[in-house]
Amino acid sequence: MNIREECTQAIKELCETAKLKEGDILVIGCSTSEVAGDKIGTNGSYDIAEELYDAITYVLVQKRIYPAFQCCEHLNRAIVIERECMPSYCEEVNVVPQRNAGGSLATYAYNCFCDPVVVEEIKADAGIDIGSTLIGMHLKRVAVPVRLSISKIGEANITCARVRPKFIGGSRAVYNDDLL
Repeated sequence: MNIREECTQAIKELCETAKLKEGDILVIGCSTSEVAGDKIGTNGSYDIAEELYDAITYVLVQKRIYPAFQCCEHLNRAIVIERECMPSYCEEVNVVPQRNAGGSLATYAYNCFCDPVVVEEIKADAGIDIGSTLIGMHLKRVAVPVRLSISKIGEANITCARVRPKFIGGSRAVYNDDLL
């Protein structure tokens, strides 16, 4: 399998396993360096970013799920999203991601989006971390690990999560299995 096929498979499986629905937000953190087999932050690639972006958006556009691309640590892991999906609790920040200050995939997404906006944080419904970029800060509570049939895209390890509502109550509480 190539990078595009691996990414497409991972995104499809994550959407299905996480039971994502129209209007949900999927956060994507990615090191294109790690995908290429290099150390995070050392060899960003727009070519790899293009392959990943095309695979991700191909799946998500069909399902009407919003992608939220996480920038690298140099931009405090800010998020690139389309303005139309910006939640009301978010505040736009003034920065334009670059390959070396934002990361290749977030920069590529910013340049491809119709009306991109960068926000400091988001509360996504699920996420995929390609190459150990640490996406947990952008997930709603409570995050639940998701195991896929593949564990790598290119040379990068992937970690996925979905969210579920918090359990409240005590020993007498009854929970909705559809929300688990």
